[in-house]
Amino acid sequence: MNAVDRSASTGAPPCVLRAWSQSQDELRGFLRHRLQGVDGPEVADDLLHEVFLRAVRQGGGFCAVDNARAWLFQVARNLLIDHQRAQRPQVQLPDDLPQENGGPAPIDQLAECLPNALAALAAEDRDAIEQCDLGGLTQAEYAQQRGLSLPGAKSRVQRARARLRAVLLERCGVRFDPDTGQVCCHTGPTRCAPTDPAG
Repeated sequence: MNAVDRSASTGAPPCVLRAWSQSQDELRGFLRHRLQGVDGPEVADDLLHEVFLRAVRQGGGFCAVDNARAWLFQVARNLLIDHQRAQRPQVQLPDDLPQENGGPAPIDQLAECLPNALAALAAEDRDAIEQCDLGGLTQAEYAQQRGLSLPGAKSRVQRARARLRAVLLERCGVRFDPDTGQVCCHTGPTRCAPTDPAG
């Protein structure tokens, strides 16, 4: 008794049975072709059975599928991919594998360095960065709060950003993409700690 005969007694919707009878042999050939080898035919039949079960589980929803054949083949492809992934050799890592212990992660180093970079700026530059870039003020609001013209506030913020950029390059190991001007990488601080005036 084949899968269709068995499912007829379990109440599979007629649309599933119809699509299955039209596609079963083609699906079997598809799976067997891609699973050539010693266990190929048995594995192909197992996967074919799983495709059928998934169609049956759709119940009446399967009848609403626009292209039943395409649906069945997509499920077969997905099952085939899953099976092939499961067959890949897995390498067991030894329990005594040394862990990387290179200190704090680069993003943590950058987070530690940023306050020091801000502290290295002149008070006026630090204020512009803290208010506009970190505090969320618009440049117009900043200009109004500081009694500046809008062009004057924009210039101040731009100068402050340029100076912060220079400090980030020098002290924090930040690198910028030459095309976009965005931070592209962080190589670690060269002199992250604040300068000690006594030292």
